[in-house]
Amino acid sequence: MAADAARIAKGASKGATAGGPWGAVLGAAIEGREYIGKALAAAGALLLIPVLFIVMLPSLIFGGLTASRAEGAAQPILNDDTAVTQNMTDLAYAVNQVLGEGIDDVTERIAAHFAETDGDHYEIVNPYEGNIVSNANLFLAEYCAAKDMDWDSISASDMEAVLRAGKDQLYTFTFTSEVKQVEDDDPETEDVVETKPELWYTYTIVYNGEAYFADTVFHLTDEQKTLADDYAQNLSLFLGDGVFQGLFSDEAVTGIPSLGNVTFTDGATPVVYYNQLDERYANKPYGTDNVGHYGCGPASMAIVISSLTSDTKDPAQMAEWAYQNGYWCNKSGSYRTLIPGAAEAWGLSVEGCGKNEPQRIVDALGEGKLVVAIMSKGHFTNNGHFIVLRGVKDGKIMVADPASRSRSEALWDLALIIKEASRNTAAGGPFWIIGA
Repeated sequence: MAADAARIAKGASKGATAGGPWGAVLGAAIEGREYIGKALAAAGALLLIPVLFIVMLPSLIFGGLTASRAEGAAQPILNDDTAVTQNMTDLAYAVNQVLGEGIDDVTERIAAHFAETDGDHYEIVNPYEGNIVSNANLFLAEYCAAKDMDWDSISASDMEAVLRAGKDQLYTFTFTSEVKQVEDDDPETEDVVETKPELWYTYTIVYNGEAYFADTVFHLTDEQKTLADDYAQNLSLFLGDGVFQGLFSDEAVTGIPSLGNVTFTDGATPVVYYNQLDERYANKPYGTDNVGHYGCGPASMAIVISSLTSDTKDPAQMAEWAYQNGYWCNKSGSYRTLIPGAAEAWGLSVEGCGKNEPQRIVDALGEGKLVVAIMSKGHFTNNGHFIVLRGVKDGKIMVADPASRSRSEALWDLALIIKEASRNTAAGGPFWIIGA
């Protein structure tokens, strides 16, 4: 035990030299991570301690050991939800950019493969078109785990370079061939319809996955793979929990037919309902994104403001306001500060509420107030999603979900909503009680 303590103290000294007190904390945790991990595992809380992911991701998430405070900021990045969220957004976007380049790379390899065949034509089946799916958190954790003890060399630019160098290993392809009888469009045949055989190749793009990348690019040991899995879970738990709202796509939205004017009158307060996928708003801009994919925050506040004030704002108008006032988060939806910020801007009262205060939620709804909630993966979303709790009926909660009218007309157990609400308490959440 004394030897372990000495080892951790040595790490603290090294970290302090590199980056002051934050460096001391991180350096100590890195040097003593095996000892700390064993102690926490014995307590059955390995994945519940923030220090474990702080250890592995200093430069990527928190600005590095020598830049742990944003320029001109009053607090370290570690305590700055906006700065951490922006870092995570930039990293996830970088990963998706490389994934897109991987698609281009495999497409070129397919073309080269076809050129060596005797085929007449080929087609490509791309299951990931417009919806590249990846576990960015695991990519980040694998990169950090590959660095082992060389933690001071971790950087976003280096990570992107490593991923880009291995982009040719992100995707592979399978293929089949068949002879098709096609009409001969030779004009000399005039009215006679003739067919001719053509040899077609069909290629299907296959994503190799993060586990494949761990072996072929990062060359992780089994111990490092376990470490990466643990840190990816921590990152999802403490940083990625409801941070990203949206479908991660730049494509136009296939909106739903206009819902017209909808008001729910079955609660203590009549609620003006908007749907971000409504064709009137879906493809309107939210920064450089669009309302349909990323506008659940503005749509939720459009519902609240239009219901609790005399000022009617639709999702597109709220998205513009959110963008102009700094609440838009590129490729990730909205910063959580949008909720209290918009409420205060329209003169509404707003109070943060935690997951351990269910009675406050019920009481507030009974008083005619509305409650905005940020949800994580579950019945309402696969990523993160703002919804509005609008009343209580038959002991259950009524909601206004800006992405689903059917969910808005259903009744929900409060226990389920609390369970699936984000664990992250940034900006006073995951619930905000708003009143006139």
